[in-house]
Formats: sequence, C-alpha cells, structure tokens
Amino acid sequence: MNLLAGLDIGGTKCAVCLGQVTPTEARVVSRRWFPTQADPGETLQRLGDELKGLLDESSQKDLSAIGISCGGPLDSRRGVVLSPPNLPGWDAIDVVSPFQRRFGVPVGLQNDANACALAEWRWGAGRGCQNLVFLTFGTGMGAGLILNGNLYSGTNDMAGEAGHIRLEGSGPVGYGKAGSFEGFCSGGGIAKLAAKLAEEALARGNPPAFCLTPAELAHITAEKVGAAAQQGDALALEVFQVVGRQLGRGLAILVDLLNPERIVIGSIYARQRFLLEEITLKTLQEEALPESLAVCQVVPAGLGENVGDLASLSVAWGQVERKPSP
Repeated sequence: MNLLAGLDIGGTKCAVCLGQVTPTEARVVSRRWFPTQADPGETLQRLGDELKGLLDESSQKDLSAIGISCGGPLDSRRGVVLSPPNLPGWDAIDVVSPFQRRFGVPVGLQNDANACALAEWRWGAGRGCQNLVFLTFGTGMGAGLILNGNLYSGTNDMAGEAGHIRLEGSGPVGYGKAGSFEGFCSGGGIAKLAAKLAEEALARGNPPAFCLTPAELAHITAEKVGAAAQQGDALALEVFQVVGRQLGRGLAILVDLLNPERIVIGSIYARQRFLLEEITLKTLQEEALPESLAVCQVVPAGLGENVGDLASLSVAWGQVERKPSP
C-alpha cells in the first residue's frame, strides 16, 4: 500500500494525517490537528512540522504524495489559495511549493467539496459510479462533480458552486444571496431560518424548545434545532420541512442538468436523514424529469467522520495516479 499524507486546511483548524491507500481501500494510520494560525506562513510551517512528526513516528517512511484540501476559491493547477472567505489573509498563497521543496514528493491541491467527492467516489457511497454529485451540506453548501469517471472542476476551478443557486426570491442569506440553496441548506442557513421563525413564535408567546427567550435568538444553531426536532418540537420540525423541500428543489436542478446516477449528501443530511429524507425525495419526485430521476439514487455520505482526512488523501492518490511509471 502507498503511504500518503493528507493536509486539511480549515477556517478554525487544520488536520494532518498519514494513510495507507490503494485504488480500492484507504486507511488513516495517524493524525494530528491544531488551530489555524492567523498568519498563512505560520500555518504552512506548522503543517509541515506536524507531518514530519508523523513521519518520524511511522514505521513506513517512504511517502509517495501529499494531498491538500482547502476551502475555495483556489487555483488547483498553480497550487494557489485565492482569498477563501473562511481564511482571512490567505490572498494568493502558494500552498503546494513549500511541501514539494520540503518533502520532495508530488503535491496536489483541491477545494474541499471536490476532495470529498473524490473520496466518496473512490472509497465511499459513490464507489462504482461514472456520474456523481457530492453535496457538502455542512457549514456551507458546495458540490463536487464526477462526470464521465473524472473530476470536473470547470474552467477556473469554480464548477460545483451549487450553494449560489437562488431557489426563492427571499429567504435566509447564504453565499451572499438571499433565498439561495446554501441559504436554506447549510448549518448557517438552518440557524437563520430557525431564528426568524423563533422570533415570530416568541412574539406570539409560543417559544420553541430551541429558543425559550429573545436572548437566545443569537445563539441558535442547526444542531440545537435538530435536537429539538428529534424531540418533536413543532417549530423545529417545521424548519426541517422547509429545508427538506428546498433540498429537494435544489437536487431536482442538479438531476435535470447533470443526469447523475448518484447524489451523495454529507454532514447534516447524513445526521438528520430521518427528518429530511421523506420530504426531500417527495419534492424531488415532483420537480425532476422522471427519466433522469429514474436512474439516480440519493444517498447519505458513506465515509462518516473520516471524510475530511480521506478527502485530502484522495487528492494525494490523484498525484500517485498521474505519476509516470518508471
């Protein structure tokens, strides 16, 4: 098995892992994480130091490649991160060259949605597909596209920004646009929608379980709303009905446009599937072309909590596949 390294650069934390990988199997063997530093140079130095530490501890020393997963926008061809909203100050930062110089192996970069799509396609719920859409449905809503058996990233790495699609003329703001796919179907969007409905309920004297006083409005999270919905709170259930309908509408656009054989949905959908699946699939059936929907499955992500590490390892594996044979 090839020894690969994965680096996951996030807005609040960074993770470094080593994995043993084949075309059909991936296993994380060691991992470290640390809070993302304000200075990009310090973060890159720390990532390299943590990776060296993992290699020093590893019985297998022959590193084959490094993969980096990071929120976009970015330029994967040049290995440059281009001012992601969750990484202030990361303006045109070359994140690939420092690791190429230090470790002397091929290094690849992909945005996190693309990297997760690759991981689910290679080793998870998208295995065996030629045409796959992966939706993050976490803090935000992004998509990774596998089309005709290859990652499709577009002309300048901007393909798959499904969260920017406007589903309604008004609604929660996501990706800078009111009523967008991300506005309704993301952790932040769910919290905003729940806060609006909770404020109205409080004014009527009927507080929901997830927000008993006006002081709690600013502290509503998707997790709190989900927990209340699981306990049967009427307003929390209403929030998830709205989210499920909008998710179904967004999926119908993707089904009609891309004709995938599988849509894999991560994070919140996987955790709250019993709240979302019925209304989502009902709306999808009402909205999508029947011929396209007949060949498409909608499933939760298969890699669970390991998806972040495996996503960066999938980028590294792409470097191994591109490496010419001796």
